[in-house]
Amino acid sequence: MERNGSRGAACLQEPPSSEVLISNMDMTMGSLYAVLTLMAVAGSLVYLEEIIYITRKISPSYKRTTYIWVTGAAPVIAATSCIGMWIPRSSMFTDFTASIYFTICLHKFLVMMVEEYGGDEACVQRLQGVPLKTSTGPCCCCCLCLPPLHIGRRSLTVLKWGTLQAALLRPTLMFFAIVLWTNGTYQQGKMKVNGAFPWITALSVATFILSLWPIGILFSQAKSNLSKHNIVPKFALNQSCISSSW
Repeated sequence: MERNGSRGAACLQEPPSSEVLISNMDMTMGSLYAVLTLMAVAGSLVYLEEIIYITRKISPSYKRTTYIWVTGAAPVIAATSCIGMWIPRSSMFTDFTASIYFTICLHKFLVMMVEEYGGDEACVQRLQGVPLKTSTGPCCCCCLCLPPLHIGRRSLTVLKWGTLQAALLRPTLMFFAIVLWTNGTYQQGKMKVNGAFPWITALSVATFILSLWPIGILFSQAKSNLSKHNIVPKFALNQSCISSSW
């Protein structure tokens, strides 16, 4: 009982500083940290090579910028996680940075699918008259009674705003979380009704899940129309980044 109580008390303490972390590191932990750091550095170098390749192969355009944003999701998450691993007290700031980048990447992924069709006008013309399945995950995979969506300029704008809202709201929520954390009001992991953590977390998760719905709606048709652009592997990599970020 005393051992469990001491562990519980240790979990409630603030994260250790990097100096304390390194001084208490044994051989196994040091080797693990070294391997994870090398993986993060390797991912960053691969991303740098991808940027050089994209800038050489694609002329300056909105499409090239979108590709650079989307391919950077994994290395940015790995880099921020590595910094948070070595400096535990920076977790709020690294989470804030990763949240901003990744939610923008979700919006950019939807834009990338539209750009693969040839842009907004080409996407509307290509999908005009084609009913898009709206009962997709993660929001409405069980709601089979939902009517299909017919793509037009207005509905395409709504889909874009569905992902853009997360790119605006999630960083805003994380910003307020950092402000409240500096005041001692926001405490990570403490599920109290009168605390800020559960409410900010619930709103952040809701906006994130809602942003995945437009991507699922458009991807349900794009996976067959854009198969020559390898949209399925790109979508799989995007979903793997989602899993790793959570």
